[in-house]
Amino acid sequence: MDHFPTNWGNPRSEEVDSYNTYPVASHIGNVPHSVRQIAGYGHTNGHPTSHTQSPVVTGTSVLGLKYKGGVMMAADNLASYGSLARFRDIERLHKVTDFTVLGASGDMSDFQYVKHLLDSQMIKEYNADDGHTLATHNIYEYLWRVMYNRRSKMNPLWNTFVLGGVNKGESFLGAIDLKGTPYQSASIATGFGSHLAQPILRKELEQRGGENNITEEQAVEILKKSMKVLWYRDARSMNKFQLAKITSEGVTISESMSVETEWGFAENIRGYGA
Repeated sequence: MDHFPTNWGNPRSEEVDSYNTYPVASHIGNVPHSVRQIAGYGHTNGHPTSHTQSPVVTGTSVLGLKYKGGVMMAADNLASYGSLARFRDIERLHKVTDFTVLGASGDMSDFQYVKHLLDSQMIKEYNADDGHTLATHNIYEYLWRVMYNRRSKMNPLWNTFVLGGVNKGESFLGAIDLKGTPYQSASIATGFGSHLAQPILRKELEQRGGENNITEEQAVEILKKSMKVLWYRDARSMNKFQLAKITSEGVTISESMSVETEWGFAENIRGYGA
């Protein structure tokens, strides 16, 4: 017996699949173009629509550090296409509200999608005009739910996000990975930075007795030092980055900058250079 309803001889239009069977069929012949559009089915060979299995255009580390009176974040401007340093002017630090900044590692298209989600939420809050605004921890919990929801659908957003902000004089710094796992700390580093920069950040916090003993100028120097190490050691990094400062006075995202580097030590390494 033929169990495929569209083959039972019932009259139907080639432009409409009244049984709605095409998306789940495994032995489709010629599927009308309009049916593929209606069903959202992108393949004529019967295979199901697949989700992204790996990111394509990606950004590397994002760093965050609490200091006395605020939060400092850093991210370079490179988006790599595989191993190709393709896009060199990408801003991976995004101002969400007057006191919140979002930084992203991972897939840049998913980062754009999340920026759209957050901007839509901010527009709704503005239109409500009820005197309330979303604090950093509110946005953090919303993003946490978004990431966990997509993970539960086996279609994760391929990012690790860092959210920094200040609310009522209290600094906030947290991260959320593609599995929807949230964590908060006085120092955060994603990507390769979790191996190379995080030890530097933790050592500085320990030696200085915590974030309350770190000034704004010291926080800038610590992050610049960490970005220099990443430029030396991370093949997906770039010596062009931005710093974001979040205090009770608001958000300031710097212009792109670089640090001085020295490669002379590599001249005597076998296999390096000429």
